[in-house]
Order: sequence, then C-alpha cells, then structure tokens
Amino acid sequence: MTPEEVFLKLVHGVADRDFAVLPELYAEQTDVRHPMNPYGDHPLLSKDALREHFGVTGPRVSEVVRFQPANIRVHQTADPEVIVAEFEYAGTVVATDEPFTVPAIFVLRIRDGLIVESRDYIDHLAMIRARGQVEQLITHLREPATTAATS
Repeated sequence: MTPEEVFLKLVHGVADRDFAVLPELYAEQTDVRHPMNPYGDHPLLSKDALREHFGVTGPRVSEVVRFQPANIRVHQTADPEVIVAEFEYAGTVVATDEPFTVPAIFVLRIRDGLIVESRDYIDHLAMIRARGQVEQLITHLREPATTAATS
C-alpha cells in the first residue's frame, strides 16, 4: 500500500470501529504520539501498545458518537516515506443527533506499507465535548501533577 492508502485505511478504520485491523497498519516497533492530548502524550512504541490503545485486548466503552473522515487532503513531502494529512472527523452525537467536527493533522512515516512513526495532532477537546466527557477532563486537570510528569 502507498502511504496515502495506509492513512486512508487508518482513518476509515477508526471511524468504522474496525479496531482489530488497525494495529496491523503499524510496524512492530513504532513511535506514535498525540502531542495535543490534554491527558498527556503517552508514546505508543509497539504494535502491542497500539492493540491496547485501540481496545483490541479488552472491552471498549460503547460509543456515544458516530463519525467519518471528511475534507481529506494528503500532502506528499520531499521524503517519499512521509506524508502530511489534513482532515476532520465529522459526526453526530448519538443521543442528540447534534453535529460536531474534530479537525486533525497527521504527520506519518510509512515504510514498506507500515506506519513506523506518527504525530497525530487532533482537536481532542472537540471529541471530549462531543462524547460528553468535559467533566472528566476537568477533574483530571484539577488533579495534582505527578513527579514524573513535572520532571
């Protein structure tokens, strides 16, 4: 698969909740980061970590939102392994049918058809708001930072 095809399979797989397939898009050793995650950027460095992240190894909370990728623009770079993808997840809140959008930019390095590195810049706050998890985030933000997080 080309880097663009891998990216498209990834974002459509997330939207379609095809979580068992998603880790297979990554190399065994990878480096996936979410620098803008308000809960902290916890690097995912292996396929096993991605299985856990996508909920393949345990039960997932039932979703309260439905969404699909939209307005996709994939930019090639001077490095044939690297693409920059601009898109948004456009969806609705299941209980209220309220629409929402989550803008995102992914910078991916894809080698031999597998993601070896990804920086996923997502508007996490928009998704948290759509999922009705704002109070959880506020509680988290009020908790004292751990020593590891401040050093």
